[in-house]
Amino acid sequence: MASMVVISVSAVPDHVRGALTRWLLEVTPYLYVGTVSAKVRQELWSAVSNCIGSGAAVLAYPAANEQGFALTTAGEQKRHTVDFDGLTLIATSALSVSQEMAKP
Repeated sequence: MASMVVISVSAVPDHVRGALTRWLLEVTPYLYVGTVSAKVRQELWSAVSNCIGSGAAVLAYPAANEQGFALTTAGEQKRHTVDFDGLTLIATSALSVSQEMAKP
């Protein structure tokens, strides 16, 4: 059964962006949305995560949990997912927060 997916990428090679546009709409630069089967989602994510290089990517897709979705990440992330009693939360390190606050 097909379901909606959202993929956000940054600093990825052009061929990865091209592969994503074959299946998903690029609604803004580096943000892809579409409705695909689980198999296509897995294949797209495999292609993205294997070619990520120095970039980063996040995949959001429907899941049978309290929030109704799951997140998967690849590459170097400033934010990390944390499981908190079955809920997915986003955490930043104290170092990155203090660096952001110190910017002019």
